[in-house]
Amino acid sequence: MKQENLKKYLTHPVFEHLRTTVNQTALPTYVVGGFVRDRLLGKPFKADIDIVCVGSGIAFAESLHPLLKGAKPITVFKTYGTAMIQWQDLTLEFVGARKESYQKHSRNPIVQIGTLEEDQNRRDFTVNALAISLNENDYGALIDPFHGMDDLHAKILRTPNDPNITYSDDPLRMLRAIRFACQLDFTIALPSLEAIRENAQRITIISRERIVEELHKIIACDQPSAGFLLLEKTGLLPHILPELCALKGIEEIEGHRHKDNFYHTLEVVDNICAHTDNLWLRWAALLHDIGKAPTKKLIPPTGWTFHGHEFVGAKMVYKLFKRLRMPLNEKMKYVQKLVLLSARPIALVDDQVTDAAIRRLIFDAGDLLDDLFTLCQADITTKNPKRFKRYHENFQWVRQKMEAVEARDAIRNFQPPISGEMIMKHYNIGPSRPVGLIKEAIKEAILEGEIPNEKEAAWNKMIEEGKKLGLKSHEK
Repeated sequence: MKQENLKKYLTHPVFEHLRTTVNQTALPTYVVGGFVRDRLLGKPFKADIDIVCVGSGIAFAESLHPLLKGAKPITVFKTYGTAMIQWQDLTLEFVGARKESYQKHSRNPIVQIGTLEEDQNRRDFTVNALAISLNENDYGALIDPFHGMDDLHAKILRTPNDPNITYSDDPLRMLRAIRFACQLDFTIALPSLEAIRENAQRITIISRERIVEELHKIIACDQPSAGFLLLEKTGLLPHILPELCALKGIEEIEGHRHKDNFYHTLEVVDNICAHTDNLWLRWAALLHDIGKAPTKKLIPPTGWTFHGHEFVGAKMVYKLFKRLRMPLNEKMKYVQKLVLLSARPIALVDDQVTDAAIRRLIFDAGDLLDDLFTLCQADITTKNPKRFKRYHENFQWVRQKMEAVEARDAIRNFQPPISGEMIMKHYNIGPSRPVGLIKEAIKEAILEGEIPNEKEAAWNKMIEEGKKLGLKSHEK
């Protein structure tokens, strides 16, 4: 590739400032990594730019910073000899060219000053080792000592170094290999794939936070199944998400078979990705059936059952999030609730279903109702065209019925018309068991359709329940 062909990737104003700083400092400087790879692949401009200097990356950043008007203060990581500047919509990271060595128990390298080629050699993949010169004598030139351009054209992920050394030194690179393969639709070179299998156990030295960060990126892909199939194929998945591995396999006893819930789950995840970018809804799709492995049971002549798998699965979500040090907050509760409710809508696909059952699901799902239906429709993975059409028509029927019930009864996220404070005031009592019993009776009466969701009807129900409890009014 000719030198001038690469200059077209350096049109952002920041590159003029970088060029000026190169001339001022006389430090040989290069753009490397994802920015170069993605631009050569024809992807949109990348806001994260990695800069390598043969010398001090921190000193270079300090010289550049005054030229970037309005830039945030430099962030310096002295331990690693790196610096970061945020300017406009860009994040610029600077490092001095270096070579690295590792100890068996840690992915934190021992760093020494190195040449550009040594810096490229330490990188994970040849396509991420590509560099573009910012130096005046060869501005825009491609530096590609490991034939990364050939791998880019062939859509292959290959390590510049021996893959066993690359992955043993920093096991996170195994997850990065799978993530890049999934994101870019690349193939991992066979020696590299074998090296991941051989070093899979090494992933246990990586912090769970870094592992989850890569999982998030795989789940955010257009087709996450490609990544999870590679995780399973290479032996990484049992160390990360054993709950998914437990779903794998088909068991047959006396002619009774069940589907492979592992591959079914991956289909569901791919299906839902066509309809939502919501990361946590995608997580719910990934985990919606994890309760099936511990609840699987053969009951002749019925066949295989997974009774209560959604309740067990919801409890497993908490344990999984805690183990991986994922947020035990509203995001976890969101995933947990969707897993818990995931089997409910299918139970409503019946002409005889009552309005009460519809009201209860609307009330229980609340703001998650639309996401729940997105999940349930993604859960339809039958390959039989007639069944596929019928299942989708059934869900459409349920959705229409729910819309009609909600329009009439206003159940979604409803608060009973009679509050606890109103009950306590009427009976001149404090917080107590009778207050809870009356509130629950009013809620149940509304959900069962015994009374309308209106204040007068709820008030009369309060009086009725108060009499049962022997309470007397203290209001005139």
